Amino acid sequence: MPNFLRSRSVKLLRLAFATLVLLHLGSANAAWPERPITLVVMYAPGGGTDTVLRTLATEMSAVTGWRINVVNRPGAAGALATRYAMNKPSDGYTLLGTSSFNKYSRVGGGGDSRPWTDWYYMQAATALGSWAVRPESPYKTFTDVIAAAKANPGKLTISTSGAGGQWHEVAAVVAHSAGIELKYVPYASGQRAALAGLNGEVDIAGGGVHEHIQFVDTEKLLSLQQSGLTDITTQSGKVMPSLANMLPAVHEQLPPNGTYNLGIRRDTPYEIIKQVEAAFIAAANSDTFKNMMAQRHFVAEVMVGDAADRRAAELETVSAATFERLKIPGAKTAAELGLPNPENFNQWWPPQDYQPLPIALE
Repeated sequence: MPNFLRSRSVKLLRLAFATLVLLHLGSANAAWPERPITLVVMYAPGGGTDTVLRTLATEMSAVTGWRINVVNRPGAAGALATRYAMNKPSDGYTLLGTSSFNKYSRVGGGGDSRPWTDWYYMQAATALGSWAVRPESPYKTFTDVIAAAKANPGKLTISTSGAGGQWHEVAAVVAHSAGIELKYVPYASGQRAALAGLNGEVDIAGGGVHEHIQFVDTEKLLSLQQSGLTDITTQSGKVMPSLANMLPAVHEQLPPNGTYNLGIRRDTPYEIIKQVEAAFIAAANSDTFKNMMAQRHFVAEVMVGDAADRRAAELETVSAATFERLKIPGAKTAAELGLPNPENFNQWWPPQDYQPLPIALE
């Protein structure tokens, strides 16, 4: 069974244990935190990453009584926020809010910080990718797109949220797994990429389910596929078909989704990391957080410990290979980063310098 399926959700026992650990650590380590905690989000306010991390911070505060201030430091695919947090003391007072385990910073050439040696990341949720077309499009199904793309390699256009961005990479991973070539047209955001599809600027609208579902629901777009494990039915009864049912190989390799993560420096005192993780797990399992996930059509998917470390490394491995195929300017190759090819990842992990943290909540 794939690792991501084994870590699909946090069991009730883990949540109960997290609560007990919070109570214990709250009394045993009353001196920490003595002042507000800063959560540095690597993207601008209002986006998916910002919304998820701000909600998590609010729920963590509700569980613990901590004061958590959220600040945004966008730029350089997360490198600016990462450098800022890395230059702060390893005392737990500066946390990092990221998407996809901050992989774009290193793969994109923005820094040398490695997720599984410099940071301890905790995953809260995933965002599902989506392809859609206008109703009058000649392509009515994902199979139609594959056939047309194979007949005309590199001719079909698909909108993305910027060269090297999340939805560009997801589209490239799907296309590679399907054995087709597409022409990627970058836009400033996933929302703008969706509008490009609506306006007929591209053959296929790329982006996220949360950016497409309202248009699918009102029949302004026709869904070709979404990267969840099961079909999604909109309020009006329209179906967004699961890619897993049409291209299972891509899900066996790696779920092609974006993820939302909270990071803490790996050299932070262990007792502080335990407190932060316990608060994180309790917040990610709160009704408020789960309801927000459902409203935005994200998937609550908690992952911590060794599983999260492995997934961070695997995401970087896939991104390095994908960026090399796409010839993204400034991107580093797998060889430059000391990473294997994706097909060799299982034999490579764990690398010799990997040291798992003895996090009791696993």
